[in-house]
Amino acid sequence: MNPFWAIRGMTGTKRSARALLVLFVALACATMVLSCASAPTPPEPIVAVSATPPVTETPSPTATPTPAPTETPSLTATPTPSLTETPAPPATPASIPVCTVRIVNTFPHDRAAFTQGLLFENGSLYEGTGLNGQSTLRRVDLVSGEVLQAISLPPEYFGEGISIWENRIVQLTWQSGLGFVYDVESFELLATFHYVTEGWGITHDGSRLIMSDGTPWLHFWDPNTYVETGSVSVHDNAGPVTRLNELEFVHGMVLANVWKTSLIAVIDPQTGQITAWIDLQGLLGPEDLVEPVDVLNGIAYDAAGERLFVTGKLWPKLFEIELVSPDGAPAPFTCR
Repeated sequence: MNPFWAIRGMTGTKRSARALLVLFVALACATMVLSCASAPTPPEPIVAVSATPPVTETPSPTATPTPAPTETPSLTATPTPSLTETPAPPATPASIPVCTVRIVNTFPHDRAAFTQGLLFENGSLYEGTGLNGQSTLRRVDLVSGEVLQAISLPPEYFGEGISIWENRIVQLTWQSGLGFVYDVESFELLATFHYVTEGWGITHDGSRLIMSDGTPWLHFWDPNTYVETGSVSVHDNAGPVTRLNELEFVHGMVLANVWKTSLIAVIDPQTGQITAWIDLQGLLGPEDLVEPVDVLNGIAYDAAGERLFVTGKLWPKLFEIELVSPDGAPAPFTCR
């Protein structure tokens, strides 16, 4: 056979096979194209969705509001009871009166006397003075201001308040914790005693000594042993009152100079309540201030003559006064 024709025969057969193969491949490709075209687009990764959540999925702070103040009651939501709802104790007055004074008489006073204690007994004026190296106990003529009798304390002691119990004069010292007891006539030193507080003012109510120490407390002592038997805290309607200095017992009340003020507190010794104030501002005139003066300090009551005397440290004058009530009328010595 001619090889050429043999090849041609094979070629013709191959052409048919090739045509079939091409048709098959075409069909297959068409099917794949259709399949690929109809396949869905893959979803976005879940990680991407959860990585950036919508705002509504995580509420903002305003979505959970802070409770309003009314949900947690304020102080005004639970008011403090008023005085009408909780009555004040009977010992506390609704208001505390303030008396002023009128000068009845003026007497001379030793300008060198740093007055710490003052009292009037059996027609005589007694005075205790302070400052280290200058402290004294003295009897003074009221009218002339002349010192009639005196005894000096040792220079290491700073003299303070004085009181007379029976035939003895009791004198305190400021920070030494030591008290002196003298014979009322001769000023002979009879005894000394100790106490644990400072010593400021001292008086008595007929059965016990009453002393102050610069705090709000009044201390009650047995007048024979000087042992404390009780105490009371002094207060007005605003709270405790400190710096109670020279004391005097008048008509059942304790009168106390308040150090560095022009005020005398009128104190109920049973309760410690201040029931009145006495304002002595303006007793000294301009002519009295040409030389240095110190604070008001010194109250003496003449029970027999019903007279009240006051003075101050280094003051040139001692005054007999009467009290004037807030409405301008004369007032009792306790301003009540």
